[in-house]
Amino acid sequence: MFLGIDIGGTTINMGLVENGRVVERKSGPSFLPGDSLQQTLDKLASLIESIFVPEVESIGIGVPSVVDTKRGIVYDTANIPSWKEVHLKEELEKRFKVPVSVNNDANCYALGATSQISGDADSIKVAVTLGTGVGIGVVIGSRILNGRNTGVGELSALPYGKSIIEDICSRKYFDAMGLVPAEVGARAKSGDRQALDTFAQFGENLAQLVNVVLLAYDPDCIVFGGGIANNSEFFHEPMLKKLAELFPYSESLKTLEFDYKPQSEYAIIGASML
Repeated sequence: MFLGIDIGGTTINMGLVENGRVVERKSGPSFLPGDSLQQTLDKLASLIESIFVPEVESIGIGVPSVVDTKRGIVYDTANIPSWKEVHLKEELEKRFKVPVSVNNDANCYALGATSQISGDADSIKVAVTLGTGVGIGVVIGSRILNGRNTGVGELSALPYGKSIIEDICSRKYFDAMGLVPAEVGARAKSGDRQALDTFAQFGENLAQLVNVVLLAYDPDCIVFGGGIANNSEFFHEPMLKKLAELFPYSESLKTLEFDYKPQSEYAIIGASML
């Protein structure tokens, strides 16, 4: 049995994983902006203690940050001001006496989500999380492509106009219009034309990112996660149509596979697999 943890900006999700399935889950609020480093570590340890059992063989943690995976050191974590340099592996191994692995949260989602998708040892699968921001993880066969500091997938930070690509294909796109994605999704389900148009434009925006992903990695499959992916029925076709205009190699698009797996347990499963 393994413990997988996904540390988000608002919620910490964790689960006991056995045979690739989450058999028990716990969630709690993430850290407060004013929390000291010690307070955050104590809160995390307390939440782990609430689910930890003697059968746990190891702990895997996904964090929204760059990570030295060999030493388990986390740097400059988004939404956690006190996490400038955190020796997370060392700290938790002292407390729980089991091996601890740490990686980027998008990489953990990618590992968990793509484990459900068939492919050979050389297949390239890219996972894109569409949430408050955009995360990208790359898996070759069943192995995460980390890079030096888990930064291989940071394509959403590429410039786009006067900002970056992430700003047009994440929650930030909706925030700029004073909209909430879930509410727009509910309106789209009822046939609201403005909501449908909003998602159609989002799909065209997302095609800009997918185009870069294809040029960078030439993947066999792209899987989308995150809350916004729950509304894929409204933006998938506009994305494909725009992508056909942008991507220069039309034959490659004919065999490219897309999948949507917005369920949060995939990040937990992936963390448990580290």
